[in-house]
Amino acid sequence: MIEGIWIGISTAFSGYNIFMVMTGCFAGTIIGMLPGLGPMSAIALMIPITYGFDPASAMILMAGVYYGAIFGGSTSSILINAPGVAGTVSSSFDGYPMAKSGQAGKALAIAAYSSFSGGTIAAIFLLIAAPQLAKVSLSFQSADYFALMCVGLLSIAAFASKGQFLKAMIMTALGLALATVGQDSLSDITRFAFGNINLMDGISFVLLVMATFAMSEAFMIIFKKMEINFKASDANRDKLGSIKLSKEEVKEMVPVIGRTSVLGFLVGVLPGAGATIASFLAWGFERSIASVKDKLKFGNGSIKGLTAPETANNAACTGSFVPLLTLGIPGSGTTAVMLGALLSFGVQPGPRLYVEQPEIFWAVIISMYIGNIVLLVLNLPLIPYIARILAIPKNILVPLVLFFSVTGVYLISFNAFDIYFMAIVALLSLVLRTLNYPMPPLILGFILGAMLEKNLRRALLINDGSFSFLWERPISLALFILMILIILLQIYQGMKKRQS
Repeated sequence: MIEGIWIGISTAFSGYNIFMVMTGCFAGTIIGMLPGLGPMSAIALMIPITYGFDPASAMILMAGVYYGAIFGGSTSSILINAPGVAGTVSSSFDGYPMAKSGQAGKALAIAAYSSFSGGTIAAIFLLIAAPQLAKVSLSFQSADYFALMCVGLLSIAAFASKGQFLKAMIMTALGLALATVGQDSLSDITRFAFGNINLMDGISFVLLVMATFAMSEAFMIIFKKMEINFKASDANRDKLGSIKLSKEEVKEMVPVIGRTSVLGFLVGVLPGAGATIASFLAWGFERSIASVKDKLKFGNGSIKGLTAPETANNAACTGSFVPLLTLGIPGSGTTAVMLGALLSFGVQPGPRLYVEQPEIFWAVIISMYIGNIVLLVLNLPLIPYIARILAIPKNILVPLVLFFSVTGVYLISFNAFDIYFMAIVALLSLVLRTLNYPMPPLILGFILGAMLEKNLRRALLINDGSFSFLWERPISLALFILMILIILLQIYQGMKKRQS
């Protein structure tokens, strides 16, 4: 472990990778501030850029974009009550009332300190938890991995789609179906290509991600005529006020940061939960344990009400790297995109990553410490200036997103078919999104499809075609029991909702 940490430090603290951290944090902060875009779209745009990069550097850059977007989303939530990312929605409950009362600077300072503390504490937890979980997961066999992936697919459908379990499962099934297009990895027989030579190698992950997130987001902005060009005066420095905090306010924040850091990290580790659920849980938890006097402040500019979600969402963001790095199972839609990016670099996340490629494993963890410091610097003295980016007009934003999407995909394949196919997928994604079908389960199904099939085949070969592996191994049995419990819980919640 000590040797791995030193490898991570030497990799993360190289001049090039420090630059990657800074670039990722800056880009993530700006993208996170813009309503209509999110970390998934940002990372999708980054994937073509990182082609040819060292895998460790590419992951450091994308990780910086991820937690940078969570940081940046707080700015638009507090200043104009327009969350840039879903994970910062609950920050607007108390942040925006503070801004309206002339305490915008203080609210932004609280958000910055809370985010920094939550991310840093969670990074320490990650340093301890990830290697231990990696050691445990080394005992996993093909049957266990198959069961684990099934649980991951069910979890993201159950917890990440706001009660729309059936729709999420349909999207998961669609993702699994898309993963079967192209050559069979075992027999090399072409499947579901429909005689099209361009589909013989399968559907490109970058194409699918760019179409379903970045391009469809741009189409959604056009379709809904979303007003992104807010007045520059909303981000005026004169209206921000002081960013200084009193000793009493700091004392009020410290215990909240401690509690919600642990809560956020644990929620982030759970596949399918993520920063959004963590922030809402933290806000609700702090409100429930607050005194009668403090309860009245929640929703009206409470310091605790702002500190809790800001700490939790950044801790959850860091926690989501635990299942990604140690099990190869994404904890959220964003880490699902990052998993796909790693696979495209020829890196297989999972328990072997800790042993075989420690420079990637530890460099990503160590870089988070650097990233949190960079974000603190960005989000305090530079906020008045960065916030003016909120004034960007949509007639500039949308063409830029479309340009990077098209050129990014074309530069990878140099195939015009991919451009046409991407446009079709983006339009279909737009239709599905207007019908409230979630996109993350689709991407997760697509990414895990090939690995799910391989592990199922191996398990069946080992057991001579028998499905007894589902209950013979204790780990597999426990995971399938968990899967059944998730399904039963969703059925119960659905029945309860109908009765009410």
